[in-house]
Amino acid sequence: MHVDAYANLTRMPRPPSVAPALEALLNQSMLRVEVIAEPKFCGSWFADATCNGNGLFHLVNTGECLIESDALAEAWYLQAGDLVVFPHGDPHRLRARDAAADITTSLICGELRYASHTRHPLSHALPACFVVRDAQADILFRQLSAMMVEIAKTEVPGRKVLLNKLADTLFTLAVCDYAHRHADQQGLFAALADNRICKVLQAVHEEPGHPWTMQNMAAHACMSRSAFAERFAQLMNVPPMQYVTQWRVNVAERLLHDPDLSVASIAERLGYSSEAAFRRLFKRVSGTSPGRIRADSRHSQDIHCQPD
Repeated sequence: MHVDAYANLTRMPRPPSVAPALEALLNQSMLRVEVIAEPKFCGSWFADATCNGNGLFHLVNTGECLIESDALAEAWYLQAGDLVVFPHGDPHRLRARDAAADITTSLICGELRYASHTRHPLSHALPACFVVRDAQADILFRQLSAMMVEIAKTEVPGRKVLLNKLADTLFTLAVCDYAHRHADQQGLFAALADNRICKVLQAVHEEPGHPWTMQNMAAHACMSRSAFAERFAQLMNVPPMQYVTQWRVNVAERLLHDPDLSVASIAERLGYSSEAAFRRLFKRVSGTSPGRIRADSRHSQDIHCQPD
């Protein structure tokens, strides 16, 4: 994922370390964002989106609609420029707001796919559904969504590639917007808003292979060991060392897709002196083996390399 535009997103002050901490997390997310449909509706209409294991998003291109889901207390009204995201793919329905009105509604719809066996911290942090309103969004978000709409109207060469890259960036901005607006809640985004814990998260995300201990993480946060452990667990819902282990496995799975890196070199890069110990830990946390990740990656690459 690309987050170069993040520095221009916020209007309100926040701890200076939040941006790089979230950026380091997003850079390791192994998330694929892809546009899969561009439907148009008019009059009385509805469209059901069932759970298929992937996250889903809808950008309202033109018109308006209602969105309903068991994940929502009530139906949400969406209008042109609004982006609604279901990070976990909860079933939902989009329908006409006024069946009698002669309003044409067009959407850009897509999927969010985590190519990971271990649940990414970002997936833990995001709710069942969230929306970025065009009227409340930063100018950069509005410009990107408008660009997607314009490209969707054309037959420019590379149109699908361009839409997917813009959707990837738009989702990144949507996550940053959500993090900014919900920093007061418990979990990852609250931890990123805590100056001391945020420093540790940034360091762990950027240097997963560092020999992290409770002592040096607490020192990084300028806290006592007991106070740090309590605060980290309170915000993140997991002990610090467990988070480090989970993060290393997330990073390892991404690295395992690189055929030029041996399992031994990945283990060493992530701070494990023994390849065997790393293999055991990886399987315990992810539920699968490094060899299986490698085999699946090769199979996927072979499929993509086959001629049409």
